Amino acid sequence: MNHPYMTEDHEIFRSSLRKFLQKEAYPHYQQWEEDRLVPRSFWKQMGDQGFLCPDVDEEYGGSGVDWGFSVIINEELERVGSGLIGIGLHNDIVVPYISEYGTAAQKKRWLPSCTSGDMITAIAMTEPGAGSDLAGIKTTARLTGDHYIVNGQKTFITNGIQSDLVIIACKTDTGAVPPHKGISLLAVERDAEGFSRGRKLEKVGLHCQDTAELIFEDCIVPKQNLIGEEGKGFHYLMKKLQQERLVVAIAAQVSSEHMFALTLDYIKSRQAFGNSISQFQHIQFKMADMAADIEMGRAFLDGLIAEHMRGIDVNAKVSMAKLKLTEMSRRIAAECMQLHGGYGYMEEYEIARRYRDVPVASIYAGTNEIMKVIIAKNLGL
Repeated sequence: MNHPYMTEDHEIFRSSLRKFLQKEAYPHYQQWEEDRLVPRSFWKQMGDQGFLCPDVDEEYGGSGVDWGFSVIINEELERVGSGLIGIGLHNDIVVPYISEYGTAAQKKRWLPSCTSGDMITAIAMTEPGAGSDLAGIKTTARLTGDHYIVNGQKTFITNGIQSDLVIIACKTDTGAVPPHKGISLLAVERDAEGFSRGRKLEKVGLHCQDTAELIFEDCIVPKQNLIGEEGKGFHYLMKKLQQERLVVAIAAQVSSEHMFALTLDYIKSRQAFGNSISQFQHIQFKMADMAADIEMGRAFLDGLIAEHMRGIDVNAKVSMAKLKLTEMSRRIAAECMQLHGGYGYMEEYEIARRYRDVPVASIYAGTNEIMKVIIAKNLGL
């Protein structure tokens, strides 16, 4: 790949990461799927090798490099398997809230452990009765002296079981008008009184990625764990969702590229009626259509990443990328499984796992229907 934002240093980093993953991830991934968990030991290995939070300042254990290094991590982890998305969430979605909005004391307390792999993070927005409508969350945080008292429940939380630090969206002002102005962000630590884990959720795909319910019953959270300012939580979330959706788009694009490569190899080796099935015009046309879609998706995505790295507001384009690239990956997963024939439905073939893992990307980080709403608003509609 010849990404426009990549330098020789980026490619050296990619080569190093690939070698690491070939040894420490690929041979074990199927076992992780069966165990329904990526072990903490792998997180620690990632941290030891400098593959966690590379854009965090050096004083907190990061490398202080540009976001292109995070792009590489997301791409290479997706090639191993979609179940490793929890690492991308930690690196590029949760930790940036601390890096940008945290106090000096919060950064010093938490960031070194985040970069070393000793601390796994999560973000808790979704509730049983509130998904895309964040203003409708019911979890409350009432300030009493030097502590907040938190009550509520969160669900579908990535890294929910293993997380040591969870940033939660909650209502600190239940009477705010409009309601989103009453939302704040609090960092809840693993041993907080009143904080417990609910079920470890069983999903259709992403089996090794732990997803859980979180429960807060008169949970005591120190006042100094407030991220940023009270009432600014919704603003922070909206700002950071741009990068979150970009991470999802990157994973969708790489998944499409990977499934296409798997299928290309398969149709060249599979024989039917005395020929390789790759010689049949129908199959050639199917592959040609997918190749064109993938190439155009990559061109748009690379330009978008470059703009994001320059600090340009690409909210509308990110919504477009998330919408179209996740839909493309779902379509390609179905096409590629079909081209594998009966073998595509067998667990021993990777395409079966990819087929299970792909669909949820059109749901999380804001459903694709919400992406259409955002795009329409940016069109002045």
